[in-house]
Amino acid sequence: MTVKEVQHVNANCVLLVMGCDEPLPETFPGQFAELRVDGTPSVMLRRPISVHSFDAARNEVGFLVQVVGEGTRWLGSLNIGDKVNVMMPLGNGFTLPETAGKRYLLVGGGVGSAPLYYLAQELNARGCDFVILIGARSAKDLYRRDAYEALGRVEYTTEDGSLGEKGYVTNHSVLEEKFDCIFTCGPKPMMLSVARYAREKGIACEVSLENRMACGLGACLCCVEDTKEGHRCVCTDGPVFSIDELKW
Repeated sequence: MTVKEVQHVNANCVLLVMGCDEPLPETFPGQFAELRVDGTPSVMLRRPISVHSFDAARNEVGFLVQVVGEGTRWLGSLNIGDKVNVMMPLGNGFTLPETAGKRYLLVGGGVGSAPLYYLAQELNARGCDFVILIGARSAKDLYRRDAYEALGRVEYTTEDGSLGEKGYVTNHSVLEEKFDCIFTCGPKPMMLSVARYAREKGIACEVSLENRMACGLGACLCCVEDTKEGHRCVCTDGPVFSIDELKW
């Protein structure tokens, strides 16, 4: 794939939009890609990155990359015109509604909110009623606020109170409203709290797990999750699971 656009969202996060000469395969919210890191011999494995945005008409896909190590540092240094070997789409995504009758809550934490942008795009296109709730340590740790807000109602929590309500996402007043389904992605402690809330309220909930995924094909078994149905590979059976499947 060819890098078409580079946006340095902040000091540690880069949005890469890539295109391809061939038509991209159908890709759903919650799926991910494995990006090969070239030019750095110490990085042997691809890096799993969730699909942040997907535009079939433009034949482009967007990845929100948080720079945390050598592999993501190489991805974050890419420029327009650079080539990247991408394996996608991988895994299973969120359950998209067939009708617009239900109300949805999308809960994201930090850069974990990345796949929720594409999900919000799809819900918006289907005419669904939804709210996006994003939590972070502070306002400076929030990403692409204008883009999310262009899709619908967005609420925020920050631990220091610099934006939105102070505290964690599970303390936000929006949870007093009625929802039929919750989709969430982010740090595991946050998702555990969201899952606990969903169970208490009897709300269907799907979580996108972020286990380490080295191969993306279910071969290396690095990402295995112990579920009610036994050990399952997050990269092939997930990364999205219903909380009813998990031992949470």
